[in-house]
Amino acid sequence: MKLLLTSIGWEKNPAIGKEFLNLVNKKPADIKIFLVIIPIKYLKRKKYILRQLRKFKEINIPEQNITFFQLDRKVKQKDLKDIDVIFVFGGNTFDYLDRIRKTGLDKIIKSFVKKGGVYLGLSAGSYVACPTIEAAAWKHADRNMVGLKNLRGLNLVPFLITAHFEEGLRPIIKKAAENTKYRVVALTDEQAVLVKNKSTKIIGSGKRNIFNSAKKIWH
Repeated sequence: MKLLLTSIGWEKNPAIGKEFLNLVNKKPADIKIFLVIIPIKYLKRKKYILRQLRKFKEINIPEQNITFFQLDRKVKQKDLKDIDVIFVFGGNTFDYLDRIRKTGLDKIIKSFVKKGGVYLGLSAGSYVACPTIEAAAWKHADRNMVGLKNLRGLNLVPFLITAHFEEGLRPIIKKAAENTKYRVVALTDEQAVLVKNKSTKIIGSGKRNIFNSAKKIWH
């Protein structure tokens, strides 16, 4: 299993981008990425996507190697032909999970990861990889505007992620973590969780922030 779960990719920490390349283990010019986004409705969201394309360029992955999938139709296995990385982008986590199920991408992702493909998550993309997306509603974060009742995530990892962590949010996260049965990993924008085979570790700068740590998952 190969996963890299981030708050904002490597925008604030280029070392995370290097870890991503090591995880894929191919020449950057040969890496093919399936970029999953919610259909673009707002200029601001488009701006974030353009920013991410620049980040790929900085690590020498050409734009023509990126296939966009806007979660507006059923996904087909042939859509992922020759793909090395499924990258689920940021946005409203509830909307993402709802669309991932409706398009059938949930099953595709699980099969892809099981076969050795790399999963890259950014914010919402990291939340949906967890057992549930409950942590997306903590802090000042996402609203369940789609009325999603089933919050079960893809369960690619046995813990919850909360992204964009700052020290002032510690009391909120600590209290919320006490009401879940899962370990909670709070990532700053300079950190990521790297999963490679049986190894799981927090990478990036700064203090590790782990809540409800009853079960050991780090190797």
